Amino acid sequence: MSRNISPWTWIPTLYIAEGLPYFAVNTLTVIMYYNLGVGLSELAFYTGWLYLPWVIKPFWSPFVDLFKTKRSWIITMQWLMGIALACVAFLLPTNFFFASTVAVFWLIAFSSATHDIAADGYYMLELSQHDQAAFVGVRSTFYRIASIIGQGGLVMLAGFLEVKTGNISLAWSIVFVTLSVFFLAVAIYHQKIIPHPAQDKPVPGVTSANVVQDFIKTFRTFFKKDYIGSALLFMLLYRLPEALCIKLVQPFMVASKTDGGLSLTTSQVGFINGTIGVVALLIGGIAGGVAISRNGLKKWLWPMALSLTLPCILYCFLAMSQTDNLFLISSAVFIEQFGYGFGFSAYMLYLIYFSQGESQTSHYAFCTAFMALGMMIPGMFAGWIFENLVNINFWNSPNSQGFTNFFWLVMLTCSATLFACSRLHISSKFGMKEKEPKNI
Repeated sequence: MSRNISPWTWIPTLYIAEGLPYFAVNTLTVIMYYNLGVGLSELAFYTGWLYLPWVIKPFWSPFVDLFKTKRSWIITMQWLMGIALACVAFLLPTNFFFASTVAVFWLIAFSSATHDIAADGYYMLELSQHDQAAFVGVRSTFYRIASIIGQGGLVMLAGFLEVKTGNISLAWSIVFVTLSVFFLAVAIYHQKIIPHPAQDKPVPGVTSANVVQDFIKTFRTFFKKDYIGSALLFMLLYRLPEALCIKLVQPFMVASKTDGGLSLTTSQVGFINGTIGVVALLIGGIAGGVAISRNGLKKWLWPMALSLTLPCILYCFLAMSQTDNLFLISSAVFIEQFGYGFGFSAYMLYLIYFSQGESQTSHYAFCTAFMALGMMIPGMFAGWIFENLVNINFWNSPNSQGFTNFFWLVMLTCSATLFACSRLHISSKFGMKEKEPKNI
């Protein structure tokens, strides 16, 4: 039975543990492999595959309900991630570090996606509806703290250690040992602290065959929804510019001037992306939510789409100017991330809108899978695209042409985002806060 334990004792650590592996797999790997000399084409392709567990998460999430408890899934995945992160640390100094660590990162990604399923399910089982609403901001806040640690603090630590030790492999090994110790400590802590909800048990009478049959039925109803074609187009293309950028922005920032980059240190990149960028993203997301609640999703769709796409031109400016001015670089990142946070609000709300009706929870899971797929596929080929543009000189600037060409191509892909928006069908009132009737 559940003990009388305050949610404050486990929600912060649970949602930091949910966020950290996601950012470790999808953010730390990019700058780490680039600093270790891996080519952009290989880097983008193989780290792009690490999105796959989040793409296919809806396919195995029902099975988490069949075996053991969500509490046991949480703790098991944390132990597994702690051990796997230690393996990364020990493999980095080897001659075969790239292939071996990518394989381990895939295991971490799979464990992290499974942990997400169990943690969110446990949250709903352990807390009453009132407490779920009361702590939703807390869980979101600590997930964002994980974002700051993962994209900022750990990158800055790696940069400091790179300079201090003069050994890039050793520096990143220390970072991953630190992460490993954290996860092992969290697993031990949660084993002792988090309660045992009475409802947290395998669903009686449910078999794997039942789950597969229900899944097939739900999958079919998803693809029979009205306007499914335009919805899938939107899910896959709305974030296309970001999907291309995300694999190359950090390498661009740390690349030397002769390679077309900004020649920033790893610590500077960690500070700019992990603090300034994350703060801008949060502010943009809050502003987007407020705007939609006042006037509805349909009215704000186009301004938000433009907000998400147009700031990409700032990377074109940075690539062409190769400025040394940290204030300008930080300002560009702040504006771009604010625009992205503002524009992303429309995307997430549309997924909720499209999922309405029968099997809403399962349909929303399918939507998020297509969202991850829309990030995965373009990201995998971003490095290959860059390497095929690097020798084309449109700008009479041999040093900057590769990244400049790439970011201008990203600007062209913004048209795909706008085209996808033009095909949507949205109720004019969806997202607006309902007005309370006036007392007469």
